[in-house]
Amino acid sequence: MRDVRNVTLLAGGVGGAKLAQGLDRATSALTVVVNTGDDAVIYGLSISPDLDTVMYTLAGIADPQNGWGVAGDTYATLEAMARLGQDTWFRLGDRDIATHVLRTARLRAGVPLSTATAELASALGVRPRLFPMTDDAVATLVDTPAGRLEFQEYFVARRHADEVLGVVLDGVERAAPAPGVLEALDADVVVIAPSNPFVSIGPVLAVPGVRDALAASGARRVAVSPIVGGHALKGPAAAMLAAMGHEVSALGVARLYAGLADVYVIDERDRPLAPAVEELGMTAMVTRTVMGGPEDRERLAREILAA
Repeated sequence: MRDVRNVTLLAGGVGGAKLAQGLDRATSALTVVVNTGDDAVIYGLSISPDLDTVMYTLAGIADPQNGWGVAGDTYATLEAMARLGQDTWFRLGDRDIATHVLRTARLRAGVPLSTATAELASALGVRPRLFPMTDDAVATLVDTPAGRLEFQEYFVARRHADEVLGVVLDGVERAAPAPGVLEALDADVVVIAPSNPFVSIGPVLAVPGVRDALAASGARRVAVSPIVGGHALKGPAAAMLAAMGHEVSALGVARLYAGLADVYVIDERDRPLAPAVEELGMTAMVTRTVMGGPEDRERLAREILAA
């Protein structure tokens, strides 16, 4: 029997997708607000990597090894493109491409991203409401010693090996929250996923009105650390913390969320940091935050909802 709760998750990347799946198994009323700063046009197609990672995971079809893409996908289209002389640095499987073709067609027809997302999620049998953070164009740009890079160039093409000097959210000041986003922050519980605080959660909070709505929300607000034992489980979060002058620890991330969370969830390996977290005005919850399969994700979700 599921708990009946009104829960909203702010998410991006694989960590956000895993917790979304856990919460979907633990509650009957879940909304997921997803980062779209990573969105890009590649091979002429409108790609929404974080939206798709969450959507595929909730649909039960995500590649279990990568965490993104479709399980068992083939790459005949990319192989043909390579034979035609194209650089296929951004890997898209054949079934994954179908999603991008349909999204691109809907966007070109004038349909907003939020509507296209709802249509795709419904077709895949996704039960939670899935919202992009905005229907407007926002691009995450990464400043490096090599210059300013589009996010996918930095993250995929260059394998996030460049030192990060700063992150710019191009267009965010002109963006508006997608329909339903601000209302979703008035849930019983709002959870900030264990996602990169700069390039996954940061863009969501930077959309005008979102940070203020979360700060003023009467919800029980819970943030989950993406740093365990001084390391990021996946991606460049630890390197970004260091490069931008923050402590590379669960506490370093907690300082970024001060005033936005009532409860901060850290891994058992970081138990000694709990008193310092509580000095920031948050209740420290200590548990196993590293998520394995669906049952383990549900375990963490239920612990969060019980906090």
